[in-house]
Amino acid sequence: MNAKAMRQLVARYRVEDGKGFSLADHDPADTGGLNLKKSEAAALLREGIERLARDQDMLYAQDRWAVLCLFQAMDAAGKDSAIKHVFSGVNPQGCHVASFKAPGPVELDHDFLWRHVAALPARGQIGIHNRSWYEEVLVVRVHPELLERQKLPPRLITARIWEERLEDIAAFERYLARQGVVLLKFFLHVSKEEQRKRFLKRIEQPEKNWKFEARDVAERRHWDAYQAAYEAAIRATAAPHAPWFVVPADHKWFTRLIVAGALAQALEGLDLHYPVVSEEARAALERARVELG
Repeated sequence: MNAKAMRQLVARYRVEDGKGFSLADHDPADTGGLNLKKSEAAALLREGIERLARDQDMLYAQDRWAVLCLFQAMDAAGKDSAIKHVFSGVNPQGCHVASFKAPGPVELDHDFLWRHVAALPARGQIGIHNRSWYEEVLVVRVHPELLERQKLPPRLITARIWEERLEDIAAFERYLARQGVVLLKFFLHVSKEEQRKRFLKRIEQPEKNWKFEARDVAERRHWDAYQAAYEAAIRATAAPHAPWFVVPADHKWFTRLIVAGALAQALEGLDLHYPVVSEEARAALERARVELG
């Protein structure tokens, strides 16, 4: 697949304006018209990984931009495997992964963005957040009783709290963009039936048992509420500087291709290059070359 075709493919899943957005318009089983053999899909992914490794090296050397990838999804949608495969060629020195679980006592004594700010990537780095600040308008919205643990003054817990949090998130993401943080938000969109199949595999295959928790099935009962919460979040926060990618996740090979393609395109748009050394530095290099013979 040439670069133009890949750009067009990725563009199908990019959401920059949330007005009128509906998850019903996005098929979790979509493969963009591609019908690839496993070997062909693997070869395409390798190409993307190689481009990512090349551009990451320049990103690190240039030390101007930071890239932050947020991954959100229902359980078993493939976040971990997408991160594992897409970033397999990245230099660990220039990459940081943060996986966010339920907040603990120290985190609950701070505002909901606090722990995420502490994990933001430095310039020249790629940051990967496995779950993110969106949990505050997803799981907490579906389970509003969790607000009680957050120690907010009661008068601040109003009927508009979810809209207010989405406004705060949108403002924060705009701030990050103005500070040179390239933000890519991936929602891995899996179907309820595919999730069921993957849960059963985790139960039936001993080597996958560790991945399964009873609460996964309990959360599945809230499927419609989660879909509504995701839809509301994407509508409120999709923007050109902070796009969402609603990535079909029923076919893992396709999920990985789109994530890799979106990231590669974002990096290619940054005019990355290795730093140009000064004349004085060049002279020092020449002296060193002469001395080394």
